[in-house]
Amino acid sequence: MSDLHKEVSDLEKKSATAARLFDIRRIIGGLFVVYGVIVTIAGISPSDADLKKAEGVHINLWTGIAMLALGLFFLVWLKLRPIQPPAAAPDTADTSAN
Repeated sequence: MSDLHKEVSDLEKKSATAARLFDIRRIIGGLFVVYGVIVTIAGISPSDADLKKAEGVHINLWTGIAMLALGLFFLVWLKLRPIQPPAAAPDTADTSAN
C-alpha cells in the first residue's frame, strides 16, 4: 500500500509542476514582454513617414511601453500569487470495518 501512496505522491508533484510551468500568466506575460521590447525598439527612432501617419504621436514607443508594463504586471502577479497545488483528497477507505 505504501508503494501506491508513493506513486500517487509522485504524480501529484509532477502535476503541480506542470500546472505551474504552463500557467497562462507566464505565457501571456512573456509574449507581451517580448513584443513590447520589439515595438519599443521600433518606436525609439521612427521615420518621418511613420510620424506623419500617426499625426506626430510616437505610437510605437507608447504602445511598446504599455505592452512591457502589461507583460511585467502578469509576471509579477505570477511571482506574487503562484498556483497552489490541489489539496490532497481525504482517504475514503473505511478503516473501521476491520
